[in-house]
Amino acid sequence: MPHLVPETGPQRVIAASNFVNTIGSGLYLTAGVLYFTQAAHLPATEVGLGLGIAGVVSLIAGVAVGHLADTHGARGVYAATLVVRGAATACFVLADGFWPFVLAVCAATGAHAAGQAARSPIIRCHGGERPQEFRAYLRAVTNIGVSLGALLAGWAVQVGTHTAYQLLVAGNAISFAASAAILILLPPVTPGSTTGGPRWIALRDRPYLLITALDGIMAIQFKVLTVAIPLWLVEATTAPRWLISGTMLTNTVIVIAFQVRASRSVDSPATGGGAYRRAGVAFFLSCALISLAAGVPAWTATTLLIVAVVIHTVGELWHSAGGFEVSFALAPDHATGQYLGVFGLGAGLAEALGPSLLISLCIAWGRPGWYVVGALFTLTGLAAPLAVRWAQRRRHARPPYLEPAAAT
Repeated sequence: MPHLVPETGPQRVIAASNFVNTIGSGLYLTAGVLYFTQAAHLPATEVGLGLGIAGVVSLIAGVAVGHLADTHGARGVYAATLVVRGAATACFVLADGFWPFVLAVCAATGAHAAGQAARSPIIRCHGGERPQEFRAYLRAVTNIGVSLGALLAGWAVQVGTHTAYQLLVAGNAISFAASAAILILLPPVTPGSTTGGPRWIALRDRPYLLITALDGIMAIQFKVLTVAIPLWLVEATTAPRWLISGTMLTNTVIVIAFQVRASRSVDSPATGGGAYRRAGVAFFLSCALISLAAGVPAWTATTLLIVAVVIHTVGELWHSAGGFEVSFALAPDHATGQYLGVFGLGAGLAEALGPSLLISLCIAWGRPGWYVVGALFTLTGLAAPLAVRWAQRRRHARPPYLEPAAAT
């Protein structure tokens, strides 16, 4: 049974900061788009375009700020990203036109991606002997925080007044400021050294870039639950609409209960590659069951969808565990922020391209599209162990400039 509270003081500080931070994330994920369309009265097309622009900005910010965290100290850089994110979120109340909205959402989204990269050296420094396992623990904490934020956002959406939406924005901004303040209790992280060779070493590591691309393809699975299943349930099945919330609740409870346990057995790059392979198979089975939910009685569709979500979530546990392991284990200690910033590019591309891909294949095409998506996940899972082995071979033959400079 995983510990509910981390054993060390620094880990408790990181977990507390993460918990407060993700409450704000839950507020935004649940009702952010509705705020811009319902309270700020921006057209949905403009909101979609602005979010796409922000996604591009976030891809750049993650790598750049990750390198900054490696060379100037991760604690201060991470706290700064939280402060910027809080200030940018507060500026949402001033987003009364397209360009003010774009500026605010680019700053907020870019700060989020930058923060994820800047936090990685902190996790490596204070995460104990197995920072990958501590990262899994933080993911469980994240799900709890997001769930609480979603409940609070539900109140704002239900009330639906301009004041309620503004309170939502204020709560979001305050959560990020509070998260940054908690980090004062965290011991500083000694900056690494990347002198003596090319500056952007992660962008020169071709095996790591390949693993990043494969993880990005696999990360499209996160949009299956939030985009594809809700649309498929409403448009193609007779299942009750309350099941949309039921599928999300099922996924969240399983992740909270089992993410740490699933990560304990993934303790090397080789087992990380194997976890990707198992995840790909699980996602294929899940996609097949989801496709079968169309054209059957409501109770059958409900059963198929619930079973599919359970299998999908098991695959998600393996995918996340594999990603935690290979992204940390194959990154040099002195360049963790930069490498994890690069690794985040895959998830960023999945965030930007996943919804349109799933809608085109699974919703517009229908049942065959689900099998194509499932096959894509399976092939990606099969390719991952090969890419990991290539990365391990290259790591053993790593040039001197990829290692930290010796103290003089």
